[in-house]
Amino acid sequence: MTRELLDLMGIDNERLALEWVSSAEAARFAEIVTSFTQKIKDLGKNPLGEAA
Repeated sequence: MTRELLDLMGIDNERLALEWVSSAEAARFAEIVTSFTQKIKDLGKNPLGEAA
């Protein structure tokens, strides 16, 4: 449902990621955050940020 709302707002739903990570999985958490950060950079600026 959240992805549908993002689409209605004109935001690429690839800008949303949900991952379950245990508090014991610090290395996995770091890997997920690093990967997602790169993905967001590759997508470019938020289109809604330009309207402000």
